[in-house]
Amino acid sequence: MKARAHQATAVAIGGRAILIEGAPGVGKSSLALALIDRGARLVGDDGVLLAAEDGRLLARPHPAIAGLIEVRNLGLLPMPVVGDVPVALVVLLDHGAPRHVEAAERVERGGVPLPALRLWPDSPVLALRTELALQHYGLPVA
Repeated sequence: MKARAHQATAVAIGGRAILIEGAPGVGKSSLALALIDRGARLVGDDGVLLAAEDGRLLARPHPAIAGLIEVRNLGLLPMPVVGDVPVALVVLLDHGAPRHVEAAERVERGGVPLPALRLWPDSPVLALRTELALQHYGLPVA
């Protein structure tokens, strides 16, 4: 399938991508930076290409903004990127996120069903919560 542009930020951890979605200004890039500080790799900031292949959804940098991340108060800064990483989880930054969940939601991106979790964006431990969400709810490495 041809890759399509998707409004999200994505990082890769252990060969699995996390799509970070939410309203403008909610902290997608800040969460990506915090995860990168903890060892993640940038796929794309504020726009990625998604392609369904063999039942998986692959995320890759958008060529127009590949290798750049917006750092609030500093501007667009260069950052190494990785591509063609299978998406394992969608994180929706949402001020109305529930306190507890029984299971991940299911969303569809690029025709592929994916687990999704709503996380409160103002948590001081959001990066840790995101890593735990990937461990407990993310799709396994294929």
